[in-house]
Amino acid sequence: MIADDHVDPTFGTGAVKVTPAHDPNDFEIGRRHDLPSLTIMDEHGVITAHGPFEGLDRLEARPAVVAALRAQGRIVAEVRPYLHAVGHCSRCGTTVEPRQSLQWFVRVAPLAKAAGDAVRDGRVRLSPPEMNARYFGWVDEMHDWTISRQLWWGHRIPVFYGPNGQMRAVGPDEQAPQGWYQDPDVLDTWFSSALWPFSTLGWPDETPDLRTFYPTSVLVTGYDILFFWVARMMMFGLYAMRDKAPADAVPFRVVVLHGLVRDQFGKKMSKSRGNTVDPLDWIDRFGADATRFTLARGANPGSDIAISEEWAAGSRNFCNKLWNAVRFALLNGAHVPAAPLTPAAYSVPDQWILSRLSAVIAEVDELFEEFEFGKICDVLYHFAWDEVCDWYLELAKVPLTGDDQQAAQTTRQVLGFVLDQLLRLLHPVMPFVTDELWTALTGEDSVMVSLWPAFSYADPAAEAEISSLMRLVTEVRRFRSDQGLRPAQRVAARLVGIEATPLAGHEERIRSLLRLNPPADGFTASASLSVEGTTVELDVAGAIDVAAERRRLEKDLTAARSEAEQAERKLGNAEFTARAPVAVVDKTRARLAAARADITRLEDRLATL
Repeated sequence: MIADDHVDPTFGTGAVKVTPAHDPNDFEIGRRHDLPSLTIMDEHGVITAHGPFEGLDRLEARPAVVAALRAQGRIVAEVRPYLHAVGHCSRCGTTVEPRQSLQWFVRVAPLAKAAGDAVRDGRVRLSPPEMNARYFGWVDEMHDWTISRQLWWGHRIPVFYGPNGQMRAVGPDEQAPQGWYQDPDVLDTWFSSALWPFSTLGWPDETPDLRTFYPTSVLVTGYDILFFWVARMMMFGLYAMRDKAPADAVPFRVVVLHGLVRDQFGKKMSKSRGNTVDPLDWIDRFGADATRFTLARGANPGSDIAISEEWAAGSRNFCNKLWNAVRFALLNGAHVPAAPLTPAAYSVPDQWILSRLSAVIAEVDELFEEFEFGKICDVLYHFAWDEVCDWYLELAKVPLTGDDQQAAQTTRQVLGFVLDQLLRLLHPVMPFVTDELWTALTGEDSVMVSLWPAFSYADPAAEAEISSLMRLVTEVRRFRSDQGLRPAQRVAARLVGIEATPLAGHEERIRSLLRLNPPADGFTASASLSVEGTTVELDVAGAIDVAAERRRLEKDLTAARSEAEQAERKLGNAEFTARAPVAVVDKTRARLAAARADITRLEDRLATL
């Protein structure tokens, strides 16, 4: 009988049997106390210990042992079953029986220290840096590595045995003596994978490929195999290439660690849950680019990726948006200019979009340096959809359809240039549609061999001016909607005071964006809104059904008041505000504020009817 800290004295009697050959924890206890390791079953789970149970399968031996104890009167009591941790095979679901056996190990202490030092001294950088602690936790506490596996596939252990118990490791240029046999075990798959950075380049020969491509610049992999693969490649690379300078012995300079792909609820995908996604199915339904962009948009360093069909459908819509934008541009004669652009001579909308393009290029470059693929996709998505398609294409329609041929030609060049640069920026995350569109736009062979964008131009004044225009148009569009006007419905309007604002030169564009006709004789303003120093007066007489609009507004007002009352009751409950999570209370306050704002807006609108 022995005493050991591993045993919990509060569980059961505080006394347990110890089987060093058949339990990992007991094995460590046995090592601490120099206990014998008695192996009582073979690799097939058959009892080998001499006695009445010899030859029985473990599942047959269990009830037989209980029956023998009962026959001897040694069972004092039987308690109800309890749950405890038992390992099961992930493939067949059968119980795993721990069993001590003879295996091959790698003594990892010096290798692991070298792998840790390479990150500590900066020769290898992990991205995101928050992964450093996890990496050090593994390499600093690494146990000797069991590398032999009893499988039918893999790299064979290169050890041969002679007829008299001899043992010899046989190298690639050596031959085992006649009559010797090779160890039947194979190497752990991560042992073989750890050889990848140099073995694929011709090592141990000093090949041109090895000189050129070792070490690798960037390794991109999942954080879940930081220990299994990355740490092992570090250990083996530093050992195999130890004759190189320390800075060149590492297998890679930067390790970028991405997360796991999860479903839209954040749960890990598994066949048992039925929440897995077949990427080929998504490619058939949404397209390869949409599937790729969906994954890339969720790829933030070290964070898991949540995806759903809705997001893939959104990415497909984005592909369609790009397609239609380039189609519009080509139909209107847009082309990539042969000569450098001269933005100082262009219109304010042209200066604005070129300034925004330059800023986006700089931001994307910076994000690529930090491997922020998700943020890159978001930046390009919003620039392409919100600024290029929703605003610039609409602003461009005025000169493209106007009488000023010089302005139209300039717009064609700017539009062609912006789309050319945008498609290049999008190509890494959306390769197929961008190549198709870019070749159609430019007439060149392929976007993948074009230069990466390097355009630089900043115009804060133009950006401020167009931002003001956007605010005015957005507010008037909301106001039109509140008045019950359909988006495409044209109404007469007067823009009072616009001549005294920076938007004086944009009246034609504003009217085009807002579907506003010039005021005719007999114009009467029945609704007005002041925004960006301009009063927009609308003549909505006869444009809407006042009675129907009043009914709609009153229904919305009733719902807003009900929402406000519910939020007020919750916030007036001291128990709710004291016990509910802060986020829930804040959300309720936000609901109340939004409801009150809706009430004010609806009451004002009803008053104007």
